Amino acid sequence: MKISEIKPNQGSINVEAVVTELQPPRDIDKYGKNLRVANAIIQDDSGSIKLTLWNAEIDKVKAGDKIKITNGFAKEFKGETQLTAGKFGKIEDLGKADSVPAPKKEETGKIEVDDSELYDEDEEEW
Repeated sequence: MKISEIKPNQGSINVEAVVTELQPPRDIDKYGKNLRVANAIIQDDSGSIKLTLWNAEIDKVKAGDKIKITNGFAKEFKGETQLTAGKFGKIEDLGKADSVPAPKKEETGKIEVDDSELYDEDEEEW
């Protein structure tokens, strides 16, 4: 599966990607338990997604690592699709990535612009 194919509320996600960013962990209190949580950004050649890491998962990965997520789950939080291994999933460190995959550029059509409506910096007006 490619990252670009991941949708909110989707389960059974299996994906390999490179960790491009790992934010510092934070301590939270959830249901009376002290937990650690950290967000990472992972990327493959189709795009990137935020990966939520919990407790011991945080220590498994570092920026620049290639990882494999098996049986992951995607959810939407604050309008953003996020991926997690969840209770039933697994995160494996596949070692240091050779390179960070560049997302493929989408083909777009030409856009026509009416330049009579452009902003004039010298006059500071439209």
